[in-house]
Amino acid sequence: MGRRPAFTRLPGHGYHVGMKIYLVGGAVRDKLLGLPLKERDWVVVGASPAEMMARGFRPVGREFPVFLHPETGEEYALARSERKTGPGYHGFEFHSAPDVTLEDDLRRRDLTINALAEDERGALMDPYHGGRDLEARLLRHVSPAFVEDPVRVLRVARFAARFAPLGFRVAPETLALMREMALNGEVDTLMPERVWQETLKALATQQPVEFFQVLRACGALARVFPELDRLFGVPQPAKHHPEVDTGVHVMLVLDQAARLTPDTAVRFAALTHDLGKGTTPHAVLPHHYGHEERSVKLVEALCTRLKAPREYKELAMLVARFHGLAHRAGELRPETLLKLLKECDAFRRPERFRQFLLACEADARGRTGFADRPYPQAGRLRRALAAAGAVPVPDTAGRTGEEIGAELHAARLQALREALERG
Repeated sequence: MGRRPAFTRLPGHGYHVGMKIYLVGGAVRDKLLGLPLKERDWVVVGASPAEMMARGFRPVGREFPVFLHPETGEEYALARSERKTGPGYHGFEFHSAPDVTLEDDLRRRDLTINALAEDERGALMDPYHGGRDLEARLLRHVSPAFVEDPVRVLRVARFAARFAPLGFRVAPETLALMREMALNGEVDTLMPERVWQETLKALATQQPVEFFQVLRACGALARVFPELDRLFGVPQPAKHHPEVDTGVHVMLVLDQAARLTPDTAVRFAALTHDLGKGTTPHAVLPHHYGHEERSVKLVEALCTRLKAPREYKELAMLVARFHGLAHRAGELRPETLLKLLKECDAFRRPERFRQFLLACEADARGRTGFADRPYPQAGRLRRALAAAGAVPVPDTAGRTGEEIGAELHAARLQALREALERG
């Protein structure tokens, strides 16, 4: 567990007999699961803000009393209870006082496995049977108050993704509450920034697909990611997509991206590359003519709505627009290959082009029966970039930019032809 909290031993200060300190939440949960501890959170029962500051703690909480330890910098929060006062996750009134018990504080938490505490002697405090649910591999809500905070829908889905490799599943009664929150509009109050924050954390897990599957199972995917939700049930040609369903395909692609790389930007691009297929007219199904450009527009709108970072948006739009062309790399003429490299800005941003190729490989493998197929197109495009990128910039003295550009283009094209001829 590492060193114990030191504030009771700070020079010149006594110890308040009613004050008790508990390690709480994820640190206790992960310790019981045998997982490495990333951070520790503490709850202080029986203390006031004045007492905390008298012992050298620095207040940082705005809505409720949270303090930083003067030596470790870890967060210590005074035990608190909460009451719902309005819609959304900002609509709460917090009460913190020395008479708030540990049980009161733990009751406001989302899941029983997060409502665990450990006292200074290392004894487990488990008033809501989180230990039992850890053993049963269940994600279960602590109390009916779960429905008051829409962020909990996202958090449960994220925990489902994080702990899927350990066999965890959402308890049926908790999924029912999440479904209720999606139906009654509580999920609609989620701020876009928080949706992105939780999605990004989910994309970083070992099985990010589970996040979206849980959201879909409770009806929340249609509320926060309607562009993704509408892909389910949309058919594709079975010849190229044995799984047929576009939504299933996208989940397979995300799973392949998670296998290929921990890069969340690549995973996000894989997730969103086919959004345009959800707007294909029924008359032309199962074909999706022109879906790439429709996907680009939807990706741009989605990223703008969620306030996604520019690097995520740019890569996702690039993959949406050009993944089909990358899949045909073996058939493309040198002129078209060079145009693709330039459109992708591969000469100036080779690292992003590497991300692009990973997302394209995930797309190619994200089909039933294709998971272990090689993707030689990536190698061909890497060789093309290496050959064309090795061409030096022509002499610029006394020449216009147009002349220099034309000569560079011709030299790169020739280098590309020679490289492809050599195989």
